[in-house]
Amino acid sequence: MPSVTHDDAPLLADLMPWSVAPLRPGRAWPTAPEAASLKARWDALLKADGPDREALFEPTRSRTLHSAVGQLPGQPSGTEKLVRASGPCPEPVRVLAAPFDEQWLIPDHRLIDTARPELWRVADEHQVFAVETPTDAPGPPLLATSLLPVLRPGRIRPLYRRPGGTEPNLAPGLLEHLGSRLGLVPGPLDVLAWSVATVRPGLAVPLTADPELWSRGVESGRRMLWLMRRDGERPRLPGGRRPYVRAPLPARPLTLHYDRDEEALHLDQGRVSPVPPQAWDFEVAGVRVLEQWFTTRTTDPEPGTLSAIRPATWPQSRTSELLELITVLALLAEVRPRQAELRMTAPITATELRGAGVFPVPEGARRPASVLDHHEEGPEGQFALL
Repeated sequence: MPSVTHDDAPLLADLMPWSVAPLRPGRAWPTAPEAASLKARWDALLKADGPDREALFEPTRSRTLHSAVGQLPGQPSGTEKLVRASGPCPEPVRVLAAPFDEQWLIPDHRLIDTARPELWRVADEHQVFAVETPTDAPGPPLLATSLLPVLRPGRIRPLYRRPGGTEPNLAPGLLEHLGSRLGLVPGPLDVLAWSVATVRPGLAVPLTADPELWSRGVESGRRMLWLMRRDGERPRLPGGRRPYVRAPLPARPLTLHYDRDEEALHLDQGRVSPVPPQAWDFEVAGVRVLEQWFTTRTTDPEPGTLSAIRPATWPQSRTSELLELITVLALLAEVRPRQAELRMTAPITATELRGAGVFPVPEGARRPASVLDHHEEGPEGQFALL
């Protein structure tokens, strides 16, 4: 992490004041690594009747087959009670299901205990979500994604308060004060990039008035954002360092083992290499990312549940995703030495921001903005009043 010594660094909670608690899905089956599995699960649910449909659904206190809820913003799912629902599966959407683990979700409010509609209202191609991770465990304190994050347990801070990349979720006056001290015009994404590159355990973000240091930090943070978001050109390691399948992966791999001497990842008898140690050791919240990714896809679910509907063999698409994940983790690990070189000079402290009127943040900035351009259907086809 960056070398900083002062204790008056602003908190991320003040720099990006609006935050939302994580989603609470309530059941695992509406999320899967493959969209086809979700459509098959939906079909199985609707083919079942009475107690069988209820058991497959896995009701909770928040959601049963008789729950009456409106549509998720921007999602054309049905609103009739699931006990009498019919029709095709709502088109699955890509989400961040776990750190660096992109999966698919059925975007239906009736399936999710606590869906956080305020996040869905601002989720579009312009949005970037900053996701806090537990700060008492190894790994980066802050992740970023262009996908709707459904992972737990950290709070979610959207970069923009409204769709279309408008009204940044930053303390009012922060950009202007930074601009006056740096002699340049920073944008909202610059502030997020700087935050990702410099955030400390405890989610303090040291700011600087040194324009050269700021530029280096933003450059490092933008590369981290690009790698974490993966929404542009696909990342690649230089030739000779790119991971390849050296021995075919089995139809149903059960074990994962890393050989440091060979820099090889073994999936049973299958082998992928080279895999840098930094990629294998990459952790978030104290959990190895590669191990968690593999376990999610290979742990046998309870028989007879909707989660048990999944590919019988390892799809080729998973191999491609695994190779890309190794690449992303390896490249992110290379950025860490650059972070350590960001020696803080000319700090902009929380005390300075209070003196400039940026802090304390107005309470209205901590609440979601009114978003009135979404047509949302309420329960049983009624119009929703926003």
